This record gives sequence, C-alpha cells and structure tokens, in this order.
Amino acid sequence: MSDNALRKMQVQGVHHITLVGADRQTSIDFWEGVLGMPLIFDQPNLDDPNEGHLYFDPGDGRLITVFTNDGRKPDPRRTPTVPGAVHHLAFNVSRASFVQAVGRLDARGIRHSGPVDRGFMDSLYFTDPLGLLIELACYKFEPPAGCRHADVLIEAHRLRVARGDYNISEAHLADAIEMLVERGQQSLSEDRGAKDPY
Repeated sequence: MSDNALRKMQVQGVHHITLVGADRQTSIDFWEGVLGMPLIFDQPNLDDPNEGHLYFDPGDGRLITVFTNDGRKPDPRRTPTVPGAVHHLAFNVSRASFVQAVGRLDARGIRHSGPVDRGFMDSLYFTDPLGLLIELACYKFEPPAGCRHADVLIEAHRLRVARGDYNISEAHLADAIEMLVERGQQSLSEDRGAKDPY
C-alpha cells in the first residue's frame, strides 16, 4: 500500500466537547449545580486571554469544557438548529436518577419534556441557561458481561430490520442480549434452546 493511499484515522471515543458559555458562575451553577458534574480544571483559554476555560467531568472521566467571559450574559433563546449546528447533548443517567429528574427540574422551575419513551432508552429534554437542548438518557437494558451498549444496539437493529419493525423495542433488546450471551458464554449443554420445565 502506498503512503498516499486513503486511510482512516480511527477514533476511540469522545475526548471532550467544548461549548461557548456566558459568564463563569452561570457555567458552574448549571454544569455542576444542576447536572452534578464536578469542576475539575480551571484555567485561561489558551487561544483567547479574555476568556476562561472550565473543565467538567460528566461522570465517565471524559470532559465537557466551557469557554467563559464575565462580559457575556446568558441568552435562554434556543440555540440554532441549522445544518452544522449542535442539536442537543445527551448525558447518561441511572434509572434512579432518571425517575427523580422531573421533580428536581420542577423544583427549579425548569421547563422540560417529561419522560419520552425511545424504545431502547427513556429520555427527558430541557434547555441550559443559554438555550442548548440537554437530554438525560437512561438505557432500558444492561449489556451482558464483556459487551458494550453499542454491541446490543447493533444486534437489536439487525433484528428490527429483519422483522420489519419501525424502531427498536424492548423485545429486540432482550433477543439481542440472549444472542450475545449465547455467542460469548460457553455452556456444557448440547441444546441451549428454550425449554418448559413446568
């Protein structure tokens, strides 16, 4: 293969997402005070000495960073949704946190969508103080040991398409998980099919 051949640059996950924020305190109050992301790093924006650069941990050790300037004020109007714009950011939450989210948003007077069933997950939408749509997402399943959520979802997708169904449902997830366990976990049984012992 020649050095000039097209090759992919294989990514291995999201490193960080950087947002343009308003003032420093609004960013801290929202990302840490509402969403619980610890502020772990605070320094000047190395490309603009008039801005600060705050780093928050969304829970997986990766980063959400925000450029701040105390001369900028929050504008709650919805951020643009034109081609090339960010539509929303989705954050994973546990089932325990998800079922508490409506009450906690209501206590702050934050308007939200209420729970939305997405087939493979439940979602809740609201905007940050600058009009960016935020989603709290809670998977309806746990992947088998040694598998990732993406492994279950690709198998569930294949089952959905083969069955001619409109979207992934819990039945597709359950069947995908069973398939992944059968592929990944050995058994001494010669026949691992479903049985009726009653």
